Amino acid sequence: MTRPKSLAIAVALAAGFAPSAWAQCVGDLTHDGAVNGADLGLLLSDWGGCTACAADLDRNGSVDGSDLGTLLGVWGACPSPIVPAWASLVEAQPDPSVITDPAIRAAIVESGMAWRVRHQPTQIELLLIPAGTFQMGCTPMTNGWCWLEESPVHQVTFSGPIYMGRYEVTQAQWTQVMGANPSQFQGPSYPNSALRPVERLNWNDTLPFLAATGMRLPTESEWEYASRAGTVTAFHGTPTNPAGGNNDAALAAVAWIGMNSGMQTQPIGLKPANGFGLHDMAGNVMEWASDWLGPYPATPQVDPAGPASGWGRVFRGGCWHLYPDLCRVSVRFEDQPDGQRYSDTGMRVARDP
Repeated sequence: MTRPKSLAIAVALAAGFAPSAWAQCVGDLTHDGAVNGADLGLLLSDWGGCTACAADLDRNGSVDGSDLGTLLGVWGACPSPIVPAWASLVEAQPDPSVITDPAIRAAIVESGMAWRVRHQPTQIELLLIPAGTFQMGCTPMTNGWCWLEESPVHQVTFSGPIYMGRYEVTQAQWTQVMGANPSQFQGPSYPNSALRPVERLNWNDTLPFLAATGMRLPTESEWEYASRAGTVTAFHGTPTNPAGGNNDAALAAVAWIGMNSGMQTQPIGLKPANGFGLHDMAGNVMEWASDWLGPYPATPQVDPAGPASGWGRVFRGGCWHLYPDLCRVSVRFEDQPDGQRYSDTGMRVARDP
């Protein structure tokens, strides 16, 4: 994941500038809103060789003078993070118990944006997904393979952060905006149906909801980047297993799929979050992306938006009736925008800051 280094902070300070927005609170190791003696104590206690510890501010594998200089350079109260005009603040800094990877926490903080917000009109909760670079495409299971459409693996870079829904859009949220609920899994036979994801949506059905709320669908590359959350495996990680895995037997622990769902959707957020704090990125319902399906490029891409045209729009993530081979992070599906409505397909929103 690309991000500014502490050398950039030092250069800015030497030039007489206050730390920029992306540098705010990079040394706040205790997450108390200030860089002070408590943070200095933690840094000194980790002095020396270090593997993925928070005090390694420049991510060079060692807590040393460079990290000490960075911490002292941003000493004092943390600036308030930027909260978008369309949002209300829920939590300014990433929670270390949710975002366990210190590199991801640093990238979120360095963006200068609030980590966790609510979209004011709908109260949909969104999390900041920081800028970065990843390898997009084929990741097979230990005992599986990839489809042709998942190759070639290629580099994708995002030049800026976005916000993405922490959960899939629920039946209650959809009904609040649209006035009616198209979902199959609703009513007395399905407890907590208001908290289950909305489904039976084709791609065109999402457009009035997006127009009414000012939000958008994620691009296919944004979706995969957000789902992987720094992992390179077939299935995303969790706070207790941040690296993810390729063993299909482990997927039921993080996703509602054919072997554990009761052959129906389940209320959002009951399975562990991935490394960005997002829930149900695998299983429950498949989620529409904004792109037309097309062949992957072989060359590195920056902020790709997908093909200009095609037969079908992309949806990702697997669902409540599929088995692990179709719930891998790199699997791609498509259907016509005005196609049939199925009870396994819903949506997750995104929003630019």
